[in-house]
Amino acid sequence: MSINPEIAKRRTFAIVSHPDAGKTTITEKFLWFGKVIREAGHVRAKANRSYTVSDWMKIEQDRGISVSSSVLNFPFEGCWFNLVDTPGHQDFCEDTYRALTAVDSALVLIDSVNGVEKQTIKLMDVCRMRHTPIITFINKMDLDGRSVLDLIDQIESVLKIKAIPFTLPIGVGKLFKGVYCIADNTFNVYNAQSGHQEILQMSGPDDPKLVELCGENWVNQFREEYDVVTGGMDPFNHELFLKGEMCPVFFGSAVTGFGVRQLLNAFADLAPAPMPRETDKRTVDPSESDFSGFVFKIQANMDPKHRDRTAFIRICSGQFQRGDKVYHVRSERDVRLAAPTAFLAKDKEVIDTAWAGDIVGINDPGLFHIGDTLTKGEKMSFSGIPDFAPEYFARVTLLNPLKSKQLAKGLKELTEEGATQLYQPFKSAIPVIGVVGELQFDVLKFRLMSEYGADVSLDRIPSFGVRWIVGDPAEVEKFVNDNGGDCMRDKEERFVCLFPNEYRLTLAVKNYPELKFVETSLG
Repeated sequence: MSINPEIAKRRTFAIVSHPDAGKTTITEKFLWFGKVIREAGHVRAKANRSYTVSDWMKIEQDRGISVSSSVLNFPFEGCWFNLVDTPGHQDFCEDTYRALTAVDSALVLIDSVNGVEKQTIKLMDVCRMRHTPIITFINKMDLDGRSVLDLIDQIESVLKIKAIPFTLPIGVGKLFKGVYCIADNTFNVYNAQSGHQEILQMSGPDDPKLVELCGENWVNQFREEYDVVTGGMDPFNHELFLKGEMCPVFFGSAVTGFGVRQLLNAFADLAPAPMPRETDKRTVDPSESDFSGFVFKIQANMDPKHRDRTAFIRICSGQFQRGDKVYHVRSERDVRLAAPTAFLAKDKEVIDTAWAGDIVGINDPGLFHIGDTLTKGEKMSFSGIPDFAPEYFARVTLLNPLKSKQLAKGLKELTEEGATQLYQPFKSAIPVIGVVGELQFDVLKFRLMSEYGADVSLDRIPSFGVRWIVGDPAEVEKFVNDNGGDCMRDKEERFVCLFPNEYRLTLAVKNYPELKFVETSLG
């Protein structure tokens, strides 16, 4: 099936990084190159704090960190980019994991000083699970960091993916001279004082002009690295890249914008257009004429004055027109999507048309759940949008009993967003919440109070982890009866068990061999 030209130019990707790797800066440079902000480095400021254009939540602005994924749409060089800007904070929430299910590729951003860090490893595991193609950008080459070959080796050994450098730096830190492009033998000259960038054509790595520009010592080191990279590493294979087994590697400095344009060009040239998506019935091709999509994120109260609620939809096939009626598979009813919007964080613009690969927001009257499928009438559901096992748990105690309705509404809506998971214990009326990162406890408490007027205390529960219980219903019921004190129901009434320690989990696996104890709701 030939791909529609409009669909072919869509690129939908997320940024995977540690918080200190420069994600905020590179996001702003993307928007600058896409001409949707006026100047590089543009941020909003309040109370002497700076925060990126994608940080719309007050707690994000107050703390100067990202705690919720946002969507940024921008054009570049004939392509239309849908960037899902995910939190890089070490306590990032489940929202980050789920956002990766909505993209076709990912940018892995690595700090040249610290190398690969824990949060990047965790997010990379999700990319690997989905075979997501990734492109790597090693940032902060204008600081004294690790050696080039050490960084490449880390990518391969820690992230477990074959790394193929497309560019190589010459110099480092205050003596950073620029980046050499292996494919076309060009040298991007870096001038720290003026910020001026210039791309010069070279005859090859032995071109004497490199020595004139960079000095003999730096060029000799570069040539050694060049020989290792070109002589001892496999050539780039686009098929392996699309399978998530090989990644191009670029070097640069996001704070100066150096190397960012080349990175965006790589996404335009190498990253896949919208990919086919699996459903419970069949594979959906993006070029199919009929519209289909799924909800991967819900956000309440982006505009507190209007108490709004927005569902973010990844379009998987066809074209969507403003005002179209679509079929909501879970409720088995037709709904009209009157005002689809494109986003720059919380700033919305109503659009008339969207295509496969695009991410749009629609007003949600409370109908949509994460994972919901929308079609032109076909009864199918897109797969692979899981709940992940939380790592931290707490009982939610309401401090003012008169606010019980507000608490119930707040917990319901925040759970539907995917910001937290809500469980109802079998032997207690006090609800339990589970989160992937501890910061989400602060976010939850803050939002319950500021958005719903419900002041709560959160009493932490020591635990090894929660597992969904999957198997024959009679065996599941027997397990629940035997372990009622640790068993709960999730938002979909599925059985889960909150194991207090690893020994109890191991014992359950041994005593109930017919059951599976799984870490995601997909089983």
